[in-house]
Amino acid sequence: MEGKVKSKTLIDRKKLHAMIPLAERTIFNMEQRGDFPRRIALTSRNVAWDLAEIEEWIEARKVSGIVASRPGPA
Repeated sequence: MEGKVKSKTLIDRKKLHAMIPLAERTIFNMEQRGDFPRRIALTSRNVAWDLAEIEEWIEARKVSGIVASRPGPA
């Protein structure tokens, strides 16, 4: 199977936000911390995300049972 490239489905910003209702800045910050799949630079002004990585991230969030912490005093 040498030379065979696995095809990837890429999604744009609009489709990402339809799947992940978070602010652009929140997604960017999570990417920088390594908590969200990294964007792929297609051109100097256009980015995309690997759909499989986004779906895996969503599934991991579901399974983990992580409860988001609220800001302010505990």
